[in-house]
Amino acid sequence: MGESNNGNHCSNLQINQMGELAADKHVKYIISVEKKKDSFESVVMEHLRLNGAYWGLTTLDILGKLDAVDEEDVISWILKCQDESGGFAGNIGHDPHVLYTLSAVQVLALFDKVDILDADKRLDKINVDKAVEYIVSCKNLDGGFGCTPGGESHAGQIFCCVGALAIAGALHHVDKDLLGWWLCERQVKSGGLNGRPEKLPDVGIFSQPNLMMEHSCRVHWINKDKLVKFILDCQDMENGGISDRPDDAVDVFHTYFGVAGLSLLEYPGLKPIDPAYALPVDVVNRIFFSKK
Repeated sequence: MGESNNGNHCSNLQINQMGELAADKHVKYIISVEKKKDSFESVVMEHLRLNGAYWGLTTLDILGKLDAVDEEDVISWILKCQDESGGFAGNIGHDPHVLYTLSAVQVLALFDKVDILDADKRLDKINVDKAVEYIVSCKNLDGGFGCTPGGESHAGQIFCCVGALAIAGALHHVDKDLLGWWLCERQVKSGGLNGRPEKLPDVGIFSQPNLMMEHSCRVHWINKDKLVKFILDCQDMENGGISDRPDDAVDVFHTYFGVAGLSLLEYPGLKPIDPAYALPVDVVNRIFFSKK
């Protein structure tokens, strides 16, 4: 089982020992990625640019810097990605997909623009009970979830399945102690977390154990200080951005998960993020409470 740590907050002394979050550098990095539309990385990722927008913009919001982008430009581009079916594509001229549609809704939520969506065209026909039934069929004897029934438990898939069950009000299907044990075992000596046994740690895996912690009060089952240090060690202190593990190339995906992970670990100066909706808590509260 992972090393325990009973503290819930990072003290100033601990932060000095672990390093600091280069927030301003990360903001500049995210803005620069959007401007490099002709780079090799941008071209090969063109089909999922909407996902990238979600990762980058949510990172900015957690850092309190969402105003660093032009809201009208973002909203205008997103609406151009919408297909006649009601779904959204990863970029203008591409095919719609449920994953890109999710990112579109999440980005619109960041800017408090969800009301511009035509809800009648989208996901209101989903049979939630059937969806829950399928997710539960993917649960394994170790408490985790696979991509399909009988598939190997994987932390990324667990994040998706447990998050979906949380949103559907069906967390009673989760064996919290058994799943908690499997997830806390993902912490390795460096403090990072891997997605499956015997794999390398990856900043992108932060959210799975933290989702479990948030819903089952088992945060003390891992060493939070070592996890914070691992994430901070993955920063590019010169140009900004966060990588999957120390000394690797940075990208927007891991920058988002790194900053969001620090938010869940209560790193000072960051907006809290909701682990199920993967959006800042104030955004989620605004959707569910301010318009009633």
